Amino acid sequence: MKRRSFLLSAGAIGAATAAGMWRWQEIYPQINAPGRIAGHYLRDHSRLPVPTEFIETEVAILGSGIAGLTAGWKLRKEGLQNVLMVSGPELYGNAASGNFGDLAYPTGAHYLPVPSVESFHVREILSDLGIILKNPNSERPYYDERFLLHAPEERLLFNGRWQENLIPTEGVPQIELDEHRRYFNEIERLRQIRDASGKRIFALPSTFSSREPAWQELDKISFKAWLEKNGYISPTLHWYLNYCCRDDFGARYEHVSAWAGLHYFCSRAGKAENAESGAWLTWPGGLGPIAEKLATGVLRKDGTVYKLVNTASGVDVYCFVLDQGVPKTYIVRAKTAICAMPLMVASHVIPFIRDFGFDPQLHMPTYAPWLVANFLMNDFPVELPDAPLAWDNVVYQEPGLGFVVSTHQDIRRTPPAKTVFSSYVALSNLTPEAARRWMDKATPDELLDLAMADLKAAYGWEFSTYVERVDITLRAHAMPIPAPQFRSNVGLQSLRELTGSILFAHSDLSGFSVFEEASWWGYRAAQTILKKG
Repeated sequence: MKRRSFLLSAGAIGAATAAGMWRWQEIYPQINAPGRIAGHYLRDHSRLPVPTEFIETEVAILGSGIAGLTAGWKLRKEGLQNVLMVSGPELYGNAASGNFGDLAYPTGAHYLPVPSVESFHVREILSDLGIILKNPNSERPYYDERFLLHAPEERLLFNGRWQENLIPTEGVPQIELDEHRRYFNEIERLRQIRDASGKRIFALPSTFSSREPAWQELDKISFKAWLEKNGYISPTLHWYLNYCCRDDFGARYEHVSAWAGLHYFCSRAGKAENAESGAWLTWPGGLGPIAEKLATGVLRKDGTVYKLVNTASGVDVYCFVLDQGVPKTYIVRAKTAICAMPLMVASHVIPFIRDFGFDPQLHMPTYAPWLVANFLMNDFPVELPDAPLAWDNVVYQEPGLGFVVSTHQDIRRTPPAKTVFSSYVALSNLTPEAARRWMDKATPDELLDLAMADLKAAYGWEFSTYVERVDITLRAHAMPIPAPQFRSNVGLQSLRELTGSILFAHSDLSGFSVFEEASWWGYRAAQTILKKG
């Protein structure tokens, strides 16, 4: 309690003392911008030398994110060994992780909901990796408890006090609480509905969702508009639902399709024998450990694709790799290429992409930028009384999304001496283009201030005294935004249906970025190749 009493007395001294302390405790962040340098070469191939190395393979997987990794895992599992993965500008993409010594942390996605019955491919993956221990095809599989999220799971700093769960309740008028209840009752009703063909209205992966016109109408308006249309006016409910859109889609709820907003709540119907319904799986390094296990046994070569060329026997894939800043190039000659890369990249790599029915000017999704900052902590900050640290800790403000604790799953009786706090920020207070311009010009101090906003709100100026190091990852095009009408994007539909020598596998095909969607398109691409024989 000594630190807490010191904090209170320091607060009484005044803001000037606190400001001085911030200056005294200087923090110098490491800034990482995956793909930034590679992007320059994608836009200008003339700077690249002539290829001097040639590699032949049956299948080339272009990208090492979850979609590409799933394709490689499935092909290997089914006995197809002549496969080469070109890793891309960032190994594992949005599932990447980092570490401070033996402390792992996520630089992208950090959890996975327990998969529903429709996500059979995810269950197959988790069973193969030893995460599901029993009954993977049953309604309630049995999971390795080391990876099921432990309590306390989440908390919200609201009106100066921490409360359990992320929707405000303490001190909220009864009329608003009644509206919360009405909303979640409606969600439960929608979860139970089946269409005429027996499909759920909202499923993961989304390809298994109902396509009946009545439900497709939801894709014509924003999530905010749907709430207003249905009489939801509670400020705390609106804040929470807006937060969920910013957290999953990187955009505010007035820019997200009502179909996508409702899908977020209705599709996650996973159950477990040894956990509550809707439980989560997580690791200190986020989804990094899953990515590493999926990559096991897949031949991989460093490099970034910059051009695809159709040939009589398949596809020539032109790649470059930077060796101490100097580009070197090589060609992979494949019977089939799986483009497991964002469509904004594919549109540069495949000059003839319009031949597939995808016009980048008409069909390209808008991408949301994100910032992820990982703080190496020399100790755990002192918490408010009766407010234990949770895995996910959110502040009732924007644009931050709160912070997760990397060592939360550590069940040792004595807590670890150090930990990592991972802060997430969706720059949804700006347009995506404005946010990217800001990220490009922002100084390290400005990036750090933004990354620390929620942590300062939670712990005050004293927070900086606990910080040893900071790594900030800038994801300028982190994920596609499922804007109204995204479900009727004919360009995406065309890419999803390809069966030739070039296949596409990426969560962009679904219009939003989650593990279940990315892995589905990798799984499906692998199935398409296996059916060819």
